[in-house]
Amino acid sequence: MTQNSKLEKAVLLIGHGGIPSDCPRNLIHEFMTLHKNRKGDIASKQEEELEQRIRKWPRSAETDPYQAGLESLAENLRILLNDSILKTAYNEFCEPSIEQAVKDLVDEGIKEVILITTMLTPGGSHSEKEIPAEVTKLRTKYPNVEITYAWPFDLTKVAEMMNSQILMIQAEKTRA
Repeated sequence: MTQNSKLEKAVLLIGHGGIPSDCPRNLIHEFMTLHKNRKGDIASKQEEELEQRIRKWPRSAETDPYQAGLESLAENLRILLNDSILKTAYNEFCEPSIEQAVKDLVDEGIKEVILITTMLTPGGSHSEKEIPAEVTKLRTKYPNVEITYAWPFDLTKVAEMMNSQILMIQAEKTRA
């Protein structure tokens, strides 16, 4: 048991997930073809198996810079969270999945999980439909765990963050 597992609260930072650059193209093509031609919301067994192969593909910062970036963001967020542990999960293409990450947290004794995504703007199918559907399933599966989805974002706050970045870049140009 880790020091953090004594806590009962957790934050799950969810990224989209990417395909590693060294994953075989034929594997990706076969998966994408099945995914694109899927009838309804239920994946075929073959599609699920291919997705798992892609999710489990070994990664490094060179082959999956997106994963490295999300993990770096997580390290910065972890510093700000005093009373919660932080884990990462991915909507697709990378592991752990949201479902697996929540299961791991529940297995550690976590009683409250806040899910938050890096997908900030409204209108995206992942943040508006897929993740909420996953939250609904997880709440049913773990009725004794409080599972909250911290979305949608206050777009005024997102704009302020972006403006802060713009101002920083402008200040750096002025100093140069």
